[in-house]
Amino acid sequence: MLLCKKQAKKGGFMRKNIAIFASGNGTNAENIIRYFQAKQGETQVVLVVCNHWRPPVFDRAKRLDVSCIYMNKDAWATGTEVLRLLGEREIDFIALAGFLVRVPDVILQEYPRQIVNIHPSLLPKYGGKGMYGDRIHEAVIAAGEKESGITIHYINEHYDEGDIIAQYRCPVLPDDTPEELAKRVHALEYEYYPQVIERLISM
Repeated sequence: MLLCKKQAKKGGFMRKNIAIFASGNGTNAENIIRYFQAKQGETQVVLVVCNHWRPPVFDRAKRLDVSCIYMNKDAWATGTEVLRLLGEREIDFIALAGFLVRVPDVILQEYPRQIVNIHPSLLPKYGGKGMYGDRIHEAVIAAGEKESGITIHYINEHYDEGDIIAQYRCPVLPDDTPEELAKRVHALEYEYYPQVIERLISM
């Protein structure tokens, strides 16, 4: 490996450090941080990395005493500077939470099956570049789908095409608006994403 991802030994346990990649509001990022902080265990979110300058997730992370760092477009184009940061912070696992940039190949290669994403639809439906947020919920309703939900998956070099880890479902009601469907989907995200991350890290 290019970098040595260390696990700091503390009290006889191997500490696991999580980084979150986020682009915007950061409600999922905050939920994950709070989940592991409440556990008071050796696994903690220690870093949030953003591709935008001071999105709302910055303030959410700082209120919870988690370091939040902005990396510009050039840094994400090559990935080497981001990878160096991950090595310096001894990151073991990466969770994407509303992150809208393709993860560079050098990071994918350094963290095989250690990077996960959450997508607000039942992949492979309604995935791919440009499919995020209310665009997905609008498409689901327009297609007359009877159910929607979330997909938690590993990432690869293609948007939303990595191996599926878990899916959780909710109904699409006849008179749903995108906002109403989004609330149901968000509830699934908040409940299950941290649990799946914890399970994967403990494997």
